[in-house]
Amino acid sequence: MRQARSRRRRVGWVAGLFLTLLATVSTSRTGAVAAARPAPAAAASAMDSVAAMQPSWNLGNTLDAIPDETSWGNPPVTKALFDTVRSQGFRSVRIPVTWGNHQSDQAPYTIDAAFLSRVRQVVDWAQADGLRVVLNLHHDSWQWINKMASGHDQVLARYDATWQQIATAFKDEPRTLLFESINEPAFDNADDARKMALVDELNTSFHSIVRASGGANAQRLLVLPTVGATPDQTLMDDLAATIDGLDDPNLVATVHYYSFWPFSVNIAGYTRFDATVQQDMTDAFARMHDTFVAKGIPVYLGEYGLLSYPDYTHQDYVERGEALKYFEALGHTARVAGVTTALWDPFSLLNRETLRWRDPALFALVKSSWTTRSGTASSDKVYVRKADPVTDRSLTLNLNGTSFRGLWLGGKKLAQGVDYTVSRDRLTLTAAALKRLTGDRAYGVNATLQARFSSGVPWRIDVMTYDPPLLADTTGTTASFAALAQFRGDCLVTMEARDADGTNAGPADWTSYQQFGTAFAPDYDGGTLRLTADLLNSLKDSVPVTLTFHFWSGATVKYEVTRSGDTVTGTAVS
Repeated sequence: MRQARSRRRRVGWVAGLFLTLLATVSTSRTGAVAAARPAPAAAASAMDSVAAMQPSWNLGNTLDAIPDETSWGNPPVTKALFDTVRSQGFRSVRIPVTWGNHQSDQAPYTIDAAFLSRVRQVVDWAQADGLRVVLNLHHDSWQWINKMASGHDQVLARYDATWQQIATAFKDEPRTLLFESINEPAFDNADDARKMALVDELNTSFHSIVRASGGANAQRLLVLPTVGATPDQTLMDDLAATIDGLDDPNLVATVHYYSFWPFSVNIAGYTRFDATVQQDMTDAFARMHDTFVAKGIPVYLGEYGLLSYPDYTHQDYVERGEALKYFEALGHTARVAGVTTALWDPFSLLNRETLRWRDPALFALVKSSWTTRSGTASSDKVYVRKADPVTDRSLTLNLNGTSFRGLWLGGKKLAQGVDYTVSRDRLTLTAAALKRLTGDRAYGVNATLQARFSSGVPWRIDVMTYDPPLLADTTGTTASFAALAQFRGDCLVTMEARDADGTNAGPADWTSYQQFGTAFAPDYDGGTLRLTADLLNSLKDSVPVTLTFHFWSGATVKYEVTRSGDTVTGTAVS
């Protein structure tokens, strides 16, 4: 494959040289008139163009929302939104669009003219701000394209008609507009080989339609996904073969990355950005680089984030500090791999009403990761138990190539050797400093420190007072069960569920550690710990189940629940 691509480039270079010589001869014959008409500049290479898109941002849950633009809680898009995105350092945007709700589902599959006009308006606003734009078919992938295995001809006809209309409507837009064939293609009733064949067929048909539609589409960059936009080696090899067969230098590969799945949703005990999670990231980006980038095929990471963080509508399911370490590392790993990244933002990063970041510290870290590294630590919390004497507490520093510059409390630098010590990568807060920082030792955050490094953003460390949480005996139903809880300054990590014989209990019966938010969720402000219907309905009737709640302080709390029909009783275990 590498040889084939090199040969194509060599032919292109020779052809370019020939055209240059021909232009020189023509100029000498026609004199000043020809000399005054400069030849059009050659289009930038796909690699250079995609590199110029870094970093990128997704206009999620908007034009892709079902059935309409505001149906999923975001306000209508405005030009001011793109002004903000550009001012924050983004150089491109991905505009997901679900066309199916604005299109006839029968031939000729006409797209509603008003909706097409609205998409054009949004695309033009973004380009007016100097942002490159990726336009796609988004949730159509699971609305109707997923039925291609059983309804091949109709789905392909509709897909082709959809792209014919889009390509025609945007054919005169500049090359800074890219087309993406389909988002996360998936297919019902098909094995892996069939799924790859169907994606290849869609990508190839899309390529033919756009290239034949005229105008700027002849050289427009076209973005092609793997099955599910998954960075699996077999799937990427298949896409690489498709790209090689199309023999077109203006193609871009795309995949998505949401981390090692158990960590991304907090299940099976993967609560930390540990060695396993880090290796998953390292391996995924190495595959992207080796399969595509190293062979001259640019990669646009069309979406990245965590599946369960951030979401301002509920308590964090992934612990904040662990999520921050993930985002910091991803920016670095993508840069090393030469991959352009597009942050997935459905609603929880940029507030579309105020045009401000909901979590400025999170965005500051993401932004910093585009160009440098930031130091972190083994935790962003130091717990001091209220019932015990105060003693030294230690964290491990993750320097990430930086050097440690000290600890600050607000604008005041703490005294090394008195308030803290550093031994290689071990940071220790002294008992004397912790006594001062915890003050009257009220439960919760008593003080917030900053660990500062030679580059990047500071690492926040909350000093917290706690005692082990307490749960009360509770009676409820499978539809509604929330145990009264005194969290006493602590925060929940995860929960294990086991039957009396030690076997796993709960909806995820392959692990004892159930999914945060799906099986259980804390309400710190309301003082309850909720068990979901999914968890409770999965329990055997009249069989006691022991739940073990793990907290970030290291405390564990056991709780026994028994379902009898629709009634559930919960009992605190001493």
